[in-house]
Amino acid sequence: MQDATTDSAPAGPAAGFASFGLDPALLASLAELGYEEPTPIQRESIPPLVAGRDLLGQAGTGTGKTAAFALPLLQRLAGEPAAPNRPRALVLVPTRELAMQVAEAIHRYGRNQNARVLPIYGGSSIGQQLRALGRGVEIVVATPGRALDHLQRGSLVLDDVRTVVLDEADEMLDMGFAEDLDAILQQTPAERQTALFSATLPPRILDIAEQHLSDPVRISIARERTASGEVPRVRQVAYVVQRAHKAAALGRILDMESPGSAIVFCRTRVEVDGLVEAMASRGYSADALHGGFQQEQRDRVMKRFRANQTDLLIATDVAARGIDIDHVTHVVNYDVPTDPDAYVHRIGRTGRAGREGVAITLAQPREHRLLKLIERVTGQRLEIARLPTVADLRNRRLELTRASLEEALGAGGLEPFHALAEELASTADPLDVAAAALKLYHERVHASAEHDEQDVPDAPREPERRERFGREGYQRDGYQRDERGGPPRDDRGPARDDRGAVRDDRGAGRDDRGAPREDRGGPRRDEREPRGPRFGVHAREEPRGRGWSNTTRLFIGLGR
Repeated sequence: MQDATTDSAPAGPAAGFASFGLDPALLASLAELGYEEPTPIQRESIPPLVAGRDLLGQAGTGTGKTAAFALPLLQRLAGEPAAPNRPRALVLVPTRELAMQVAEAIHRYGRNQNARVLPIYGGSSIGQQLRALGRGVEIVVATPGRALDHLQRGSLVLDDVRTVVLDEADEMLDMGFAEDLDAILQQTPAERQTALFSATLPPRILDIAEQHLSDPVRISIARERTASGEVPRVRQVAYVVQRAHKAAALGRILDMESPGSAIVFCRTRVEVDGLVEAMASRGYSADALHGGFQQEQRDRVMKRFRANQTDLLIATDVAARGIDIDHVTHVVNYDVPTDPDAYVHRIGRTGRAGREGVAITLAQPREHRLLKLIERVTGQRLEIARLPTVADLRNRRLELTRASLEEALGAGGLEPFHALAEELASTADPLDVAAAALKLYHERVHASAEHDEQDVPDAPREPERRERFGREGYQRDGYQRDERGGPPRDDRGPARDDRGAVRDDRGAGRDDRGAPREDRGGPRRDEREPRGPRFGVHAREEPRGRGWSNTTRLFIGLGR
């Protein structure tokens, strides 16, 4: 296996897409889209893929890997005769959201070639997919479960496929698609070209590569380096807080951070629903996303979030897989992920397209060792920060008030108020007049809430018990425990449903055949109500919406 490792910052001037020998129609599309220089994963991946080599690529979200495999795929299609009504390329992705995003991106790159691209996934009309496949498409972007459904129906024929891409392969394995992937790849020609991309390369991914890739080029994109004194692209910070105070703590943190757009990850749907209410009561526009949602509801929520019409998307990890939105400024782990790879995937949803992002983790005192494990695995330090106090919030509120006042002064249009201001200044100290106006503003937006504000108690860090966890979160028997303390699923026999029946392996964690598994009955194991004290939930108020300024929202939140 040929290896190529690169930093995410270029070592020298980038050569540009023209140096790859791409079809003029592709170059024209890239120019229309404003693409000028390839990203590191594109520089390393496109040449071997254009040359027909198999490839194993390690790169996270936001690195440009879709173009890294889509451009060579389209280049190969342009140079080969079309197969009548049969796809010549297959891209497998873990979730319906990612299927739609990848299909849209390939369509944009190949629009000057009139490339026919079809996303197929569960939760949408299979009749429409059958008709589209019958008319003929060149590229299919599919989730494994729905692809297997079509293979079994005979509506998807892979005999003419020349290129297969496995995107976010580690996510697909996490969702239980290993057997589906094997079954699908067995239906493709042995001489196909295969590219596998994954944010992490655990042994099971290397096993897949060994089985299905032929002498692949291996690409690994290192984390972005920053010059001395520079702010890293994703600032990672953790707060230690008791579970009973988590909702209040999160509200304080968000008030201080003033995020433009944030995703909050929770373990259970109960936490999601409760946290949406708690954040709405602080003036945030928040939407929930979890396994209890039908596809139409999911689409509606995601449409609002993509359009920047909501401040917060509060979601379970399973429901949020595949979300890829550039404008996310903050990612919040409401609970510490028990799997460091899950942490890597989550924080990869911010700091996109060269923007700075913030990753916030709320940890209980006993979870300090999990934070250390994440630091060791990611090679990055997690800053342990102090929770904002009432004084911090008041100072922050004054900063925002000053910023709003300066903005109003700069905007002009104050002439209608000059006469009143002069009249008041003639009878009182102008400084007192200005202070009285500010006081009225504060009282109006805070009402009587300010005196109810109390500091969240400090939570000292505690090491986890030695008798339960050993080195790096592993028990002494060598197994790494899940959040319930049990061994990994593979070591506990076949998965069973809530009635004790053995669950079909291909349905485990399914997120794309019609409704997800958690939509067809009781809550998922990882979405049940957590033990211990619940966070307090305020009476729900309607979200204020994007029309409210950060200042107004912060003022209201301070008093809740």
